[in-house]
Amino acid sequence: MDIKNLAASLVLLATGLSFGLTSFFWMDVGSALRMGPGYFPLVLSILITGIGLAVGLRALTVSHPFHPQHAPVRSIVAIIAAPILFGLTIRGLGFIPAVLLTAVSAAMAAKGQRPYIAAVIALVITAFCLAVFYYGLGLPVRLFGPWIGV
Repeated sequence: MDIKNLAASLVLLATGLSFGLTSFFWMDVGSALRMGPGYFPLVLSILITGIGLAVGLRALTVSHPFHPQHAPVRSIVAIIAAPILFGLTIRGLGFIPAVLLTAVSAAMAAKGQRPYIAAVIALVITAFCLAVFYYGLGLPVRLFGPWIGV
């Protein structure tokens, strides 16, 4: 039995079932043609629960020794700081600088990440987010905020 994957399976199952039950009993699900606000969470919860079942079945059939490891503190801090940094800077700096800072923070989570690689990753992610959210979806955000003065 693979303890690590079994624990992951239990987390996925708990998450999927809780979202599924919440959307089914407390939201209007609707139908595929007339989707209600609970339709997407219900479909997503079915997928998460299915993945949890698959991981759990695999964990019960495959045996891997469990070797606890220390999580790298730098990676944890960088990943947790990324969305917080985005939330704190989106209004003041604007969309482009906030996404750049967020992407750099997340890219620096990898051990041994070179700064120029992190910069390239941040630029590509920023261009993608700009294309999808600003131009594609028409999200009403300022590209540069009042802190920059542009």
